This record gives sequence, structure tokens and C-alpha cells, in this order.
Amino acid sequence: MTSEFVRITTDGRLGRILLDRPAALNALDLGMIRALQVALDGFAARPRVHAVAIAGAGGRAFCAGGDIRAIRAHAMAGEMNAVRDFFAEEYTLNAAIAACPVPYIALIDGICMGGGIGVSVHGDIRVATEAATFAMPETAIGFFPDIGASYFLPRLPGALGFYLGLTGSRVVGADAVHAGLATHFVPREGLAALEADLARDGATAIATHAAPLPPFTLAPHRDAIDRCFGGGSVPAILAALEAEGTEWARATLTTLRAMSPASLLWSHRLITEGAARSLRACLDAELALSLRVTRHADFAEGVRAMVVDKDRKPAWVHPRVEDVPGEEIDGLFA
Repeated sequence: MTSEFVRITTDGRLGRILLDRPAALNALDLGMIRALQVALDGFAARPRVHAVAIAGAGGRAFCAGGDIRAIRAHAMAGEMNAVRDFFAEEYTLNAAIAACPVPYIALIDGICMGGGIGVSVHGDIRVATEAATFAMPETAIGFFPDIGASYFLPRLPGALGFYLGLTGSRVVGADAVHAGLATHFVPREGLAALEADLARDGATAIATHAAPLPPFTLAPHRDAIDRCFGGGSVPAILAALEAEGTEWARATLTTLRAMSPASLLWSHRLITEGAARSLRACLDAELALSLRVTRHADFAEGVRAMVVDKDRKPAWVHPRVEDVPGEEIDGLFA
């Protein structure tokens, strides 16, 4: 299986994967997902490949996520087999990355969202440059943080995972290491030298290129994040933010109120349940939920407003979290 948007080469000890779809910010389509799986299987069978490195072409993005516009089109046409194929194969790839027998190294420079996090965060080594921008913006489109996010988000420090997963807030540069999404910080100007050394020396080259971390820019809000997002429900989070009364809390509350109310509820529940699940169990639960959520009107409307028409004025089925019937959420997890 090949894709015109995935370049696969071998360089010394290093197996290289380049996502080469810069016009779409290297967003993943099903052909790319299949090509990535074939690349991993091929590298695993080559004894002289001691590490695998994945990067994005174009200078603007590592990978902006999955082709959500196409998924919406399939769902609206009732083509649920196509929806299932995409998510099932994407999640199988995520699991394969986690099980890669040699070090899997993601070189993240530029935008890294949704599916881009899925092809990076499950690897052993995630290198972020100062231009790396991580986000899980799914609640803004009526979906949920997937690609194994229900596994890794509740395992981030404190309540950071709930904060990032529900608000879609961006984490930039070295902050990704502080948050646990990346493992090393390397300035962009040092990436070429790092790649050359990886080809010669394997994964051990990371140690000589990693730069000291600047302070975590979220540090002033860490206590408030844990205090507010550590509540056991979305209504509790909203109430805690209202009680907090700070500028940060008010801005965060405004952000949450703009998201799909139903999406906030099903995302919070999925992340909560993921804390007690294995990665494989999380991916299975996400696949089941994806096939239900993509039929929900909020998904079609959210993708329309944020991706298709880009008017950023979604009309959610339920205007507020308080208006969403509990049985509607329960039914999605039945």
C-alpha cells in the first residue's frame, strides 16, 4: 500500500517517514494511514533499522489531524462503513506505534492536532521545537478527543488532560514537554543536525541535542486547573470556574460555553473512564463512540461551522450543558 503523500526511506540506522501533504497541513486521509502502517511493518522486518523517525513537510505543520471533512461527508451520506474503516485503521495504527519494536521518534515542528498527536504521542520519543503547536480541538466540532486520547489525557499531570481535552487549548513549544505530550525540546535550527545524528547513532543521539526547558507558561494556572478541572463532572467544572472569579477562569468559562455542550459531556465521560483502561481498551471504546457521535447533529454542524463554511457560528442541538438530557449521553455509551 502506497500513498503519494507519504515518503518512506531508509537512512543509515534510521527508517524515515515524511508526511508530504503540505497543502492540507499534512492531514491524514485513509491512504496515508494505510501507508504508515505498511511503513511500520516494513521497518520492523529490517534488522538494520534501529529507530523510526516521522516528520511533516512544508514547514507549517507536522500533521493537522484527520480528514474530518471527508468523514462528515461519509456520515451525512450514510456511508458508515467508510467512517468505520477510517477510524478503525487509524486507531490500529496508533496501537502499532505504541508497540513499535524499535524507538519511534516524532519530530514535531509546526501544527500537531488530533490525528497528528495520534501519530506522535504513542511513540517513545516526541521532539517538539519552539514552533510545535499541540491541540485537541474536537469539542469545538462536536466530536471528542480520540486517537487514544482517552488513555493519555487522564495520565497527564494533575487535571491538565481534562483541561486540554475539553477546552482544546493549544500547548506550544517546550510547554508540550512540561505537559507530557512531548519528551524533548529541540530548537528548530537544530533539527537537521539531530536527524543526521539519528541516522548515524540511533535514538541515543537525542541526548546530545535536547535543550534545557524554559519555564512552563501554564505554571501560574496549574493550581487553578487542578482545582477546577478535577471535579467529577462538566457542571462541577463550570461551577468551579465561576467561583474562581479570575480573568483566566472567566476566559476559560467562555471557551467551554462555546463548545458543543453534548460533546463536553461525552468527552468528559470518555476521558474519565479511560483512566482505568489499557490503551487498546481505550481505542476500542473510542471506535464504538465514534460511530455513534458521527451520526449526531452536533458533529455535522460543528464541522460545517469550523471546517467547511468556517463561519464559526455553530447552532448546537442543545444550547447549554444544562439542557443536554442525561439519557442522551448514557445512550451513546450503552
